[in-house]
Amino acid sequence: MASLLLVEDDPGIRGAVIRALTERGHVVRSAPDAMSGLQEAVSSEPDLVILDLGLPDLDGVELLRMLRAVSKVPVIIATARDDDAQIVRALDAGADDYVLKPYSAAQLDARIRAVLRRSLPEDAPKVLEIGGLLIDPRSRDVSVDGRPLELSPREFDLLAYLAARPGQVVTKRELLAEVWRLPYGGADKTVDVHLSWLRRKLGENASEPRFLVTVRGVGVKLIDPGASSHA
Repeated sequence: MASLLLVEDDPGIRGAVIRALTERGHVVRSAPDAMSGLQEAVSSEPDLVILDLGLPDLDGVELLRMLRAVSKVPVIIATARDDDAQIVRALDAGADDYVLKPYSAAQLDARIRAVLRRSLPEDAPKVLEIGGLLIDPRSRDVSVDGRPLELSPREFDLLAYLAARPGQVVTKRELLAEVWRLPYGGADKTVDVHLSWLRRKLGENASEPRFLVTVRGVGVKLIDPGASSHA
């Protein structure tokens, strides 16, 4: 499952694509024009953007350039424009793939999965397993004791970052730099809020942690609850 943003002005196509990708397990947000698409991409931080070029307020390639200035999110162009110059222009602007309308839901889903696989580091682990917690960086699926968890993209990134360093105390400054991409710092409260949301979904709280242990004045670590005491 991936968190997707569809930027498409045609309501019929937009509705059909949303239904088809939702049936395949994805979470899909949408925007009908370029500027609302840019705002949604920045605020919701999807795993991937599906972008039409013929938007009513701004050419899709211009939106892609604006998006690339603030984000590295993978982008698939989905459009009826089939001339080589347009394809080259979009790819040069930072698109990761280009699919022509009309396309099938199966083809688009396959391209989404392929782009997401390519966007992972070569040495990315297949599955992280800590106690009853399973994290798959490739599919971005998470379960605890066999129970699937629905996480936001940021919650997933935070949990995966901690899980890749089991038992290691990670400072909030490091989390802001590596997960939030704020190398010059940010509000610690941002990290605290997301940790609180994660704890709730993991079925624990700060006073009785199972996986996420706060080290006062230092940071947080993710532990194996079946290992030795973390007190």
